Amino acid sequence: METVTEALELFDSPEPLSVLERDANLLLAPPHPSGLPVTPWHDQEPLAVVHFPREHVPQAFAAPRGVYENDHLRIEWQTMDDTRQPFYHRNCDVDELCFQIAGERTLMTERGVIEHRAGEFSRIPRGVAHDNYGRRESHLLFYSPAPMIEERQPTRLAQATFPPFEGWQAGPVNEAVTECMGTPGHDIAVFPVDEKRLLSNDSERLEVLTTTPGATGVTWQYRSPRMRLGSVWLPAADGRHYRRTLDADEIQYQISGRRIVVSQRGSVELRPGDLVRIPLGVAHTSIATEPTEHLVLLSDRALTQVAPTDRYAEGHK
Repeated sequence: METVTEALELFDSPEPLSVLERDANLLLAPPHPSGLPVTPWHDQEPLAVVHFPREHVPQAFAAPRGVYENDHLRIEWQTMDDTRQPFYHRNCDVDELCFQIAGERTLMTERGVIEHRAGEFSRIPRGVAHDNYGRRESHLLFYSPAPMIEERQPTRLAQATFPPFEGWQAGPVNEAVTECMGTPGHDIAVFPVDEKRLLSNDSERLEVLTTTPGATGVTWQYRSPRMRLGSVWLPAADGRHYRRTLDADEIQYQISGRRIVVSQRGSVELRPGDLVRIPLGVAHTSIATEPTEHLVLLSDRALTQVAPTDRYAEGHK
């Protein structure tokens, strides 16, 4: 018998409800036959992995790609190849988080300009207009009803930079006001805007947060009543410590390194650029021979995958 531990956790609790000892072989095994005329449980689908390449692939500007969503959260992936958005966006209902995966991106807002680099986060509060100029880059977007708050101190603040980037020239540009978590097709009003005046607004500045490589475990970055977003740095791991979140779906995004996620829905190797959804109530752990880094997002409502599946976890032998 291989003995492992399993922590039963809650979405918003700093300590587990309890820690159990398990037989790893039984934890991952199929159920015994029920002996009843009707099976009282269902066949569950294996974990599904979504992949977007970290290596830049030149392509024409396109709307962000939806990855997961529900009524209170939307996750998107976006890439830009020396292009602007090209319009200012103002959310009516949500705060908008972004995580810079790779490349460089100028985030231009009424609350300052941020030159984003890989590993950085920022939060655009509801009602703040913003545009982007990306250079061979990619980033993740998280939309959730306002307000969201930072869980740690910022690394730096947005700057009152003008012009916002080299070569910038004021021109005809629109502002789009949207509802429904910024979902395409939910614009309310679109109209021309004076870009220079918009960027000259003298108000409080956006905050920039960063991942913390070397800080073992999870570093929580943002929270709201319905979600939490953090970064996780793991040293080499032997997979003997399982977690089971009882009241939240978990999304993981692999930033660096490779690890094997072992779960009651199968095992799969995660590589940089991979996303996976672990449903609430599913025990899981990680095995890695090197330090790895990933994002973790907890949602108190089930999330639906809307992006194509790259591959599935495999069953245990």
